Amino acid sequence: MTSATTHDDGTAILACTISRDVQNFDLLIEDMEAILGERWGDLGFAEALAFFSQPEAESLEFVALAIDGEDEDNLSLMGEIISQAKEKKIKVVLIAEDVTPASLHQLLRKGADEFVPYPLPEGELQEAIERMNKPDPVAAPQAAAVPMVQGESKEGALFVVQGLAGGVGSTTLAVNLAWELATVSDKDAPTVCLIDLDLQYGSVSTYLDLPRRETVFEMLSDTASMDDDVFSQALQTFEEKLKVLTSPSDLVPLDLITPEDIERVIDTARRQFDYVVVDMPTTLVHWSETVLQAAHVYFALLELDMRSAQNALRLKRALQAEELPFEKLRFALNRAPKFTDLNGKSRVKRMGESLGISIDLQLPDGGKPVMQSGDHGLPLANSAAKNPLRREIAKLAKSLHSLGSNNAEAA
Repeated sequence: MTSATTHDDGTAILACTISRDVQNFDLLIEDMEAILGERWGDLGFAEALAFFSQPEAESLEFVALAIDGEDEDNLSLMGEIISQAKEKKIKVVLIAEDVTPASLHQLLRKGADEFVPYPLPEGELQEAIERMNKPDPVAAPQAAAVPMVQGESKEGALFVVQGLAGGVGSTTLAVNLAWELATVSDKDAPTVCLIDLDLQYGSVSTYLDLPRRETVFEMLSDTASMDDDVFSQALQTFEEKLKVLTSPSDLVPLDLITPEDIERVIDTARRQFDYVVVDMPTTLVHWSETVLQAAHVYFALLELDMRSAQNALRLKRALQAEELPFEKLRFALNRAPKFTDLNGKSRVKRMGESLGISIDLQLPDGGKPVMQSGDHGLPLANSAAKNPLRREIAKLAKSLHSLGSNNAEAA
């Protein structure tokens, strides 16, 4: 590691880490040295803003902004660092440990190019740098796609929900989170797309009383020919506020689509909408990694029972064995114990400790109104607005949307 100063030709600094104390991120130091040798430097938060205006910064290709939970009180400073870097056309990769989804979303909306969780998965920083250096793959289609539904590229945030066992409520969370995001603001409401990727038994269409259409199967069968118009025609509208891509009308194999198909669908949705919410199948398939890597927040839903605990442990082992970013998962406990249930709270704590996971979100039991809401094809906000589960999901949506409108206007 070197100080962020000018070097002779051929040894100019190509990148910098920016952190409160880079020694807290020893794996980042190792990866930077392995990738760049001595051609990188380290800056503190305040130093970074001053350094960007100096001639020495002209050689920078990217900065790695490394933060942890203690830095969340300084999000405005983090956002300013990202904005200044983007003005100087410097790429930004965000390295985060123990940071809330709302804070991550806020910084990503500021313009961070890549996100890598800490501790760094093997080779993930190198892959993030390579992705940043690639030409933008959607630039040409955007220029050619004249009749886009939303009129401009949104580059929306991707929120993914996956249940770790049957019946844990993943579709309930996905549907109601999408609706709460779509109605989070009376003025300048964000555009939201809900995608049901549970191709066989997806029930998003049932929960919103929408028909399943043949056009969904046709689009997924030939995504290579899909453009913005084709994608838009496969969507349905719920109460003029939420766009929905249901699962196909017929039972189809989960390997009907490839990772490339999924990437095209997600990229197209993100171009057109501020937020994209994906409901995943419980089963892991060969394109699950594609969704995991693309997600800004990946909610893994479980319950306080043995089957959820065992499946969470198996998922953890599987992802770590394949060196996939398990740390990206945000575990959500559905039907969580009430605040006064001290024994239940203790069980939740023991479950997290025994599995080596952090249960970041606890959703209360909404009772029969939740099932009735699904049967009637209505979000909880429309059928049981005061339901405790609805209130918690609404709170989550507001947290994810935090400062989103202001950031969009600034951008």
